[in-house]
Amino acid sequence: MLIDHAAAARQNKQKHTLVALVENKPGVLNRVASLFRRRNYNIDSLAVGTTDDPAISRMTIVVDASKTSAALVESNLYKLINVIDVQDLTNVPAVIREMALIKVRTSNAQQRSEIKQIADIYKSDVVDVSKDSLIVEVTGDETKIDAILHVLGDYGIMEVVRTGRIAMGRGTTRMAQAHEAVEVPIASFDGATVSANGKGRHT
Repeated sequence: MLIDHAAAARQNKQKHTLVALVENKPGVLNRVASLFRRRNYNIDSLAVGTTDDPAISRMTIVVDASKTSAALVESNLYKLINVIDVQDLTNVPAVIREMALIKVRTSNAQQRSEIKQIADIYKSDVVDVSKDSLIVEVTGDETKIDAILHVLGDYGIMEVVRTGRIAMGRGTTRMAQAHEAVEVPIASFDGATVSANGKGRHT
């Protein structure tokens, strides 16, 4: 199978990668998902996990910019009280990866050997072997994962799970943690301070 790398590159340019730090509290993911649903945002993937601070979770959100404004998604995320920081890593130096598990059908030792060779070419690992199938673990950008899926498709793919993108900016820059978030009061009423980022704090 031939892969149109130019078309894949054009498609990736239309995708924006947003990273949000949120408070690790019950219901926060549901609030973010509800925001996407209410606004009818077109989200390609959403990956969530804890950070080095167990009180904070990190979300990586991939937005199809041809259908949804990434800037609009970013500004609306800031309106949620549990969101600490949001960054668009699309056009800044960053490491962006995705992981996939691919279960491939096999019927004999020769096929298992061929699939192992393909995994080696793509710098992937065979993480499970059974009589009738193999599971390949591959990490990389979306183009790499799409490519190995095309090649393994000739053997018969039984099941695929993909994490979606995760991303981290290069160098010494880091996202603001909860204790680093700067709040600039601009108004006060009814015992509440309204800050420049739109969040309220009762005093």
